[in-house]
Amino acid sequence: MSPHDLTPPSRLQARFATCQAEQRAALVTYVMAGDPDLASSQALLSQLPAAGADIIELGMPFSDPMADGEAIQRAGQRALGDGQTLTRTLAMVSEFRRQDTTTPLVLMGYLNPIQCYGETRFLTDAAAAGVDGLIVVDLPPEHGAGFTARARDLGLARIPLVAPTTPASRLPALLAQGDGFVYRIAYNGITGRAGGAPSGDMTSALAQLREHTALPLAVGFGIRDGDAAAAVAGVADAVVVGSALVERLDTQGPEGALTLVRELAASMKRSAG
Repeated sequence: MSPHDLTPPSRLQARFATCQAEQRAALVTYVMAGDPDLASSQALLSQLPAAGADIIELGMPFSDPMADGEAIQRAGQRALGDGQTLTRTLAMVSEFRRQDTTTPLVLMGYLNPIQCYGETRFLTDAAAAGVDGLIVVDLPPEHGAGFTARARDLGLARIPLVAPTTPASRLPALLAQGDGFVYRIAYNGITGRAGGAPSGDMTSALAQLREHTALPLAVGFGIRDGDAAAAVAGVADAVVVGSALVERLDTQGPEGALTLVRELAASMKRSAG
C-alpha cells in the first residue's frame, strides 16, 4: 500500500462518494458572502446543509464580476455596501466550521480581490479557515500553474470551469489543474440565464468530458427550479444552483431561499428513484 492510499479523503471526495452510494446527484448551492448583510448571510450559510445543500459555493464579492448576471451582481453590490471584505468572508467560513466539519465549502470569485489580499496569504488563510476548494473565474491554466500548485500543497482543490465553447484540444491543460470536481457551464453567457434543462446536448457533452477526467462533473448556469435540477441530475454528478437562489433570497428573504433549496433537493431525490 502506497502512502497515497493512506491519505484520508477530502470533504469533497467524501461527499461525492456518499451521493454516489445513495445513487443521486449532489446539490451545490451558491450564495454571496455578506448578502444582504453579514449576520443574515452567516445565518443562511449555517442552515443550508440541513435544507439539503450537499456542497456550498460561497461567492467572494467583487465590484466587476464580468461572468455574472444582474442577480449576482446586485448581491455583490449589497454585500460590498455592507462592508463585506475577503477577510470577513474567510471569517464566515471559520465560523461555519465551528458547527459543521463535514459539508464541503468552495469559494468562488475573481482574481483581483485575491491579489489585493496577497495570493500566498489568501491560500494559507483559506485553508486554515476550512475552505475546501476554489473557483477563480478569470484565472486560465496558462497563468494558474503556480497558484494551483500552492493550493494543492495546502489541500485546496482548484475546480476548473469548462464552457460549451471550450475546444477539446484545450481540455487536457485545463483539467490537469483540476481537483474536486469539474464545473461544466450549461450555456454560453453570464450566470442566471434562463434556459431550462439542457439534458439532451448535455448528455453527450458530459460523456466527452468523462473521456478526459475521472473527477465528478457538476453542471450550472440557468438552473432555476426543481424540474430543471432533476433533469440535469439525471446526467451529471452534481447540479449547481446560484442565481435562482440569490434572487429568492432578495425577494423572499432567508426562509424563501431555504424553501427553494428544500424543493430542489426533494425534486432531485425523487428523480433518482
